[in-house]
Parts: sequence; structure tokens; C-alpha cells
Amino acid sequence: MKETDLTEIYRATLAKWGEEAQYDQMVEECAELIAGLKHFKRDKVGTEAIINELADVTLMVGQLTWMFGPDRVEAAMEAKLKKLRALLAVPEAR
Repeated sequence: MKETDLTEIYRATLAKWGEEAQYDQMVEECAELIAGLKHFKRDKVGTEAIINELADVTLMVGQLTWMFGPDRVEAAMEAKLKKLRALLAVPEAR
């Protein structure tokens, strides 16, 4: 899906339900993924269930990233990756 299409969906979602509902939705989707992973470990659900939950969380990550600002999220990710590279002793790509 093109970024412009996602932006329109994000705008419409925010306009319809508001910020607070989006925060609550993210919490719900993360909780469903957590529960799904626990069930997966006990062979109670298959990979498709986990893939569907990952899709829900991924969409909400996109929504909240758009809400808080992609540049800010990208900068935070770079800082986290720098720490992880140091922890794992993985050189930075040049």
C-alpha cells in the first residue's frame, strides 16, 4: 500500500475516533498479540493467527508513528539501533 493511501486512512481514523481511542486501540492490539504468542507457544493457535495479530499491531504502529511524527520515531529508532549494535558488537553499515 502506498504511503499516501495509509496517510489518508490514518487521517480518517483519527478524525472518526480521536487520539485517545487510537492509544486504547494500540494497547488492545498489543495485548491480543501477547495473548496470541502465549497460545502459539502452547500450540493452541497457528502461525496465521500470529500473522494477523502482527498485521494489526503493525497498522497501529504506523498510525501512532504518523501521529507522533515519523522523523521523531526514526530518530529514536536510530538511537536504539546504535545501542543494540554496541551491545552486539555489530559494526555500523557504511
